Amino acid sequence: MRVRIHRGAHEIGGSCVEVESSGKRLVLDVGRPLTAERGEYVPLPDVAGLAEPDPSLVGVIISHSHQDHWGLAEQITTGVPVFMGEATSRILAEAAFWTTGLKVEPTAFLRHRGSFEIGPFRVTPYLNDHSAYDAYSLLIEAGSRRLFYSGDIRGHGRKASLFDQLVQDPPVDVDALLMEGTNVRPENDGPRHLDTEVDVEAAMAETMHGTSGMVLAISSGQNIDRLVTIYRAAKRSGRHLVMDLYTAAIVSATGNPNIPRPGPEWPLVHVYLPLWQRMRVKDAEAFSRTADVRPYRVYEEWLAEHRSEVVLLFSSQSGPTLAKAGCLDGASAIWSLWHGYLAEHSGQRLLRFLGDNGIPITELHTSGHASVADLQRLAKAIGPRRLVPIHTFGATRYRALFDNVCEEEDGAWWDV
Repeated sequence: MRVRIHRGAHEIGGSCVEVESSGKRLVLDVGRPLTAERGEYVPLPDVAGLAEPDPSLVGVIISHSHQDHWGLAEQITTGVPVFMGEATSRILAEAAFWTTGLKVEPTAFLRHRGSFEIGPFRVTPYLNDHSAYDAYSLLIEAGSRRLFYSGDIRGHGRKASLFDQLVQDPPVDVDALLMEGTNVRPENDGPRHLDTEVDVEAAMAETMHGTSGMVLAISSGQNIDRLVTIYRAAKRSGRHLVMDLYTAAIVSATGNPNIPRPGPEWPLVHVYLPLWQRMRVKDAEAFSRTADVRPYRVYEEWLAEHRSEVVLLFSSQSGPTLAKAGCLDGASAIWSLWHGYLAEHSGQRLLRFLGDNGIPITELHTSGHASVADLQRLAKAIGPRRLVPIHTFGATRYRALFDNVCEEEDGAWWDV
């Protein structure tokens, strides 16, 4: 078995790995680079069979629903077998209706530690702890060789028990570990400790307690762990959680009844429809989407009256409407995304809106990726014969942190 990284050896995002054995090939992720501008065309990686049919390409596996791992998959030619988690498939289909997603009928679904065959390859997915719901690491076996691809992984989220399970019961006799290192930084070792979701929950509850008006929570609608954190913090502070219809649809797509959503089992959860979502439903004539949540829907008047009792999942698009209705008197905002997004156009627009309306903002967030200490735990548990950096800007620092490191370059084949 041999491998080449098409993107990711010295980059976070745009992940794509090609694996070859006995003349057949398998692709792990087909991500869109984080450096690409919105609407910018990015060609597929130079993998035979992605753009035009090639029978030696036996399949593509999407590890999870973050765009930097699937974002070019919509360009793959028809007929290529595609594999992903079942919830991932539903989440991407929902996202495709609202914003940007992927509508593809998977050949088969990934299941935790459920092995299956693709051509000469035996694949075993490992459900892991990540900010994307239904994310997997992958063990790839062919001939007598074994490759473990970490995908994106962490050990401090609400599914940290999965990381502990992997460390306690790892795959054995691994020849090569392709291990992400988002928090392995070029200039240092990164933080030794990252706040857990429980830490973020406590800090959010404190901010909510100290806010006289509405709390505006800014987070990703697909970060299900963070949604649970926000809900639990809202409940601790005696507040209702109001989500938008997009987030409610993503939650429903997980298929997990234990996640807060508008419904009779969750009396503290409501739904608010910003104008752009109402227009999307109208244009698509998808009126069942609003009918399904009608009993739990709230409007600006209710939000204004109950602003001291509400945490609202917020985007600046709905800000002027809410401000005009008097919803934002005494409000505060919680930024629960990567800090760097605040420097982008949408982040700057948000900061201007908050500043113009006298709304203070607090950053309460934790990484979707493992700390260096947890990566060291993982590497030690697996004990690979070689450890190859991927999904990192800090590949040159791996040798100081891990054993048996072999740096590989984008586009170069190497033997497992």
